[in-house]
Amino acid sequence: MANEELIYRITRAIYERLGTSADEAAVEQLVTDIYQTVEPSLSKNGSRAPATSVGASFGETAHEGSADRLIVSVFGVDHPGIVAGVSQILAEADCSIVDINQTVVQGKFAMVIIANTARSQSSATELKERFRSEGGKLGVHIYAQREDLFNAMHRI
Repeated sequence: MANEELIYRITRAIYERLGTSADEAAVEQLVTDIYQTVEPSLSKNGSRAPATSVGASFGETAHEGSADRLIVSVFGVDHPGIVAGVSQILAEADCSIVDINQTVVQGKFAMVIIANTARSQSSATELKERFRSEGGKLGVHIYAQREDLFNAMHRI
């Protein structure tokens, strides 16, 4: 399981260097690349720091998130086939939907899916590319991010 505190510290350092106007997708990719580079050394040395949360010191429980879960957000003009297109990608990749919420407000479509990718042979990067491609076909914007990175990056 990912170390949320390390991811948070890497993300904070990148934003401190690049500024808060830095491209979120570029920051996410940098954080992912850096974490994947250092994580094997942490596991091998057994020096993994315990995951904590900023609010944890105030009695809240830390929620680190999982590298096996993906947060998928979809936004655009409502029309038939959006849910089917997104869920088809997940089904083909052998991912299961853990939670889903969608709404339509004055013709604008918004959906968030939490998907379990543990059985999938596809990487998060491959799934994100498939979502981007399908979003173009469907005329919507589809964003996907690993849950652990999502949680850590939204602490900033």
